Amino acid sequence: MILNDLKRINAKLLIQENEPLAHYTYTKTGGNADYFIRPKTSEEAAQVVKYCHDNHVPLTVLGNGSNLIIKDGGIRGVVLHLDLLDHIKRENTTIIAGSGAKLIQVSKAALDFQLSGLEFACGIPGSVGGALYMNAGAYGGEISDVLEEATVLTMSGELLQLNRKQLKAQYRHSTIAEKNYIVLEGKFALTLKEHVIIEAKMAELTEARESKQPLEYPSCGSVFKRPPGFFAGKLIQDSKLQGESIGGAQVSMKHAGFIVNTGDATATDYLRLIQHVQQIVFDKFGVLLETEVKIIGEDAKERTKNFDK
Repeated sequence: MILNDLKRINAKLLIQENEPLAHYTYTKTGGNADYFIRPKTSEEAAQVVKYCHDNHVPLTVLGNGSNLIIKDGGIRGVVLHLDLLDHIKRENTTIIAGSGAKLIQVSKAALDFQLSGLEFACGIPGSVGGALYMNAGAYGGEISDVLEEATVLTMSGELLQLNRKQLKAQYRHSTIAEKNYIVLEGKFALTLKEHVIIEAKMAELTEARESKQPLEYPSCGSVFKRPPGFFAGKLIQDSKLQGESIGGAQVSMKHAGFIVNTGDATATDYLRLIQHVQQIVFDKFGVLLETEVKIIGEDAKERTKNFDK
C-alpha cells in the first residue's frame, strides 16, 4: 500500500523495500528498513514527509549514519535518506550546503573558497543535517558558531527558515532535535582568510584526529557525552575497560571513548557493551555516562512485521 501510494504521488521517487541499513551506518550494523527512500530534491522530501504525516506512517530520517546505532530488528515504516541533497555553493562569504552533504566536504569547499570557520569540522564524518541536529563539534568548535540559518521541514511537511537565535543551540542539542525538524539545508557565515593559513590549521587538526582516533575500524564515533567536570574517555580508561569486548564490539585500545566493530559486531553487541561501560564507570566513579550516539530501531527479538503488511 505505501509503495503504491508513494508511486502515485511521484513516480520518480527512489524507493527500496526491506533495505539493509547496515549499508548506511558507520558501525556496519543494523536491521532492515520497510521502505527506504532517497529524495533527489527538497520537494520530493516534502512529499514523502507530508504523506507519512497524513497517513500516520512512521517516518525516520537518516543522514550519514556516523553517530548512530540502528538496532538489529531494523526500522518500521519509511526511512528517508537525504544523502542525495548534497549541494555545496558559495554566496560571498557564506556557504550553503544541502542536508546530505558531508561535513568534511563542506570544510574542504570552504578551504577552496578561502573561507575560514569550518576548520574544526574537517574530520567530522557526519552530514550537514546530522551536524545541525546535534550541534556537532570538535577541537573547540561547534556548528552553531558559524551557522547563520537552517531550512527545515516540520514532521507535517511545513517548510521553515530558522535563524541562529531560533536554533537555541547547546552542547550536542538544538531546536531541530527538540522539535524533530528535518534539515534540508544549512547556511554558514564564514570569514575570508588566506588558503595557506586555513590549510595549515586543517592539517594540524587532521593529524591530531588520526593520531588519537581508531579510524582503522568501523565505529559510531564518540559514544558518550562529556560529563560535567570529567572526560568520558578518561573515566573509561581509568576503569580499565579498554579492550573490553562483547561479541565483535570492543572498547577501542586507541581511544577509550570509541567502541569499534572488530569484524562481526551486531548492534546488540554495541548496546550491551555500552551498558556494561556505563555500569562499571558508575560503580567506580559515581558518574553516569550519557550516550551521545543516537540509538534507534527495534530489537531483533521484538521485531514486528512490516508496517503495512
